[in-house]
Amino acid sequence: MFTVNEKKVTWREGMTVADLLNDLNDSYTYILVRINHKQVSRPDFDKTLIPDNSELFLVPMVAGG
Repeated sequence: MFTVNEKKVTWREGMTVADLLNDLNDSYTYILVRINHKQVSRPDFDKTLIPDNSELFLVPMVAGG
């Protein structure tokens, strides 16, 4: 189990940030991802494993004017 924006999510062994975003049907071009207060860069989403009992924050970046 881990949390995403303070909501509990079931953890799977080998789960990556890319897997999580796919599971959540993420369609944001730009999104900030932090795992346990460490930022993860988009090029690393497919190789960054999500540890069990971790805390993730997802912040979509939206342009405005």
